[in-house]
Amino acid sequence: MKFRFWALMVLLLAFMLLFAACSGGEDTGATDESDGDSGGEAETESGSDGEDVLVFARGGDSESLDPGSTTDGESSRVTKQVLESLLDFDKESFDVVPGLAHDWDVSDDGLNYTFYLEEGVTFHDGTDFNAEAVKTNFERWSDPEHEYAFTDEGYVYSMYGTMFGGYKGDESHVIEEINVVNDHEIEFILKQPLGYFLQNMAMTYFPITSPAALEEYGPEINENPVGTGPFKFESWSKDDSIVLSKFEDYRIDDQPKVDSVVFEVIPDNAARLIALQSGEVDIMDGLNPDDAATVDAEQGLDLFTRDENNVGYVGLNTQKEPLDQVEVRRAINHAIDRQAIADAMYAGYANSAKNPLPPSYMGYNDEVEGYEYDLERAQELLAEAGYEDGLEIELWTMPVARPYMPDPETVAEIIQNNLAEVGIEVSIVREEWAPYLEKTLEGEQQMFMLGWSGTNGDPDYFLSSLLHGDNVGSSNRTFYENDEVDELLDQAKVSIDQDKRAELYQEAQALISEDSPMVTLVHSTPVLAAASYVNNYVPHPSTSESLAEVELEN
Repeated sequence: MKFRFWALMVLLLAFMLLFAACSGGEDTGATDESDGDSGGEAETESGSDGEDVLVFARGGDSESLDPGSTTDGESSRVTKQVLESLLDFDKESFDVVPGLAHDWDVSDDGLNYTFYLEEGVTFHDGTDFNAEAVKTNFERWSDPEHEYAFTDEGYVYSMYGTMFGGYKGDESHVIEEINVVNDHEIEFILKQPLGYFLQNMAMTYFPITSPAALEEYGPEINENPVGTGPFKFESWSKDDSIVLSKFEDYRIDDQPKVDSVVFEVIPDNAARLIALQSGEVDIMDGLNPDDAATVDAEQGLDLFTRDENNVGYVGLNTQKEPLDQVEVRRAINHAIDRQAIADAMYAGYANSAKNPLPPSYMGYNDEVEGYEYDLERAQELLAEAGYEDGLEIELWTMPVARPYMPDPETVAEIIQNNLAEVGIEVSIVREEWAPYLEKTLEGEQQMFMLGWSGTNGDPDYFLSSLLHGDNVGSSNRTFYENDEVDELLDQAKVSIDQDKRAELYQEAQALISEDSPMVTLVHSTPVLAAASYVNNYVPHPSTSESLAEVELEN
């Protein structure tokens, strides 16, 4: 589709056509035009060589294209197209379906998993996909000493440690051994059951990278992904665009449908919508909820929603003054008007939140009272903590729109005004997206705004990732530690009794609410938009969907 320089291209082509007409030369064939649109309907555009190019506009750039090394959704959105996992999720849910493994067996005790791999599959570099490649990838994630473990102080593959109970040598690490039975059969033997092991195998964090590419690129694999997916990586212009091209030898016939995909960064939501309306881009994420009705009514555009599968929150660094005092954290919780934020910023596409876990999830604790908007109680708690005369604090705000928070800047200003009502003077700190993630990981912040979207449909992904003490300094950016909460989450992790797991998660949420390590703001229903000529686009609840079946109607 059209890039930002399309206007210049149109002028250039017009000149070439005029020259050809005057000189009697042959038509070049490169005459796709957007002029002459009537009725507001956009027409598809092809690249200069006649190829179909799908442009997906988003608010921020990827952090890393080595999926295990990041928790960033903008990274997963891209790597989903390039790399594949052993299993996958259904197009519209978290039901597990085949991926690079076409079938699997699970022992009755839940300790042995055997996967039967697709045959005849090649990586984008021409090397064979096989069981050894699977083993290499899992070993590099689990072993900080592995030759392909491109780690920084052992936490880069943090989601592996979160989802599999630790790393090689840790007592809590659930994978005992991985056995290559033959080229297309591999066995995982667990030390103890893991209630969501199959869901893990479908996550975008654990796809299979070419071992030859790991050897070739080393740590730079984070900018040179090589997988088996429908699209190959071509280039990355930081904070601008990532270009992928069709993998001609993809294992599924007639996919992908388009010749290339461009993920284009347009930070401002309104500017992204204008780009969509003008035909510069084909799909946009991060639509302002206030614009949803306009898009829904506009000829030539289609409105999409994702399921409510997230939480937007204000994190409170529990190890930094004055937030190391629970009374201060509770005061902040009472002083922020969640419902007002949901009403003002989400146009009916969000509900105020009292738990980190979305209400649709197993184990959601609806008995938790949460924190009512109560300025008087907030002031009482501040006085108990010794801050009856108020205090000063920093609030770090995200520089990009996210599915759980489409306008973080305005939300930050609302919070600033809320807290001023109880004598808390807030200074807003702004950083670029990648430094923001890095610095909050390291704990530089006091208060900060962020959120979490589910990627495997299991409650552990929210509660353990965000609040387990083992994940402090990685996905746990509040630096919250509570041994009792950790024990409940650890028990739930290894139970195969789903009712028991639900009870444990409910207990954990009650304790978390009392400790108040975050202000849970909203669970949102993200809205997206696409041109009407885009066919077969299905947004996934995880925020990372395959684009292999998307077509551009000519």
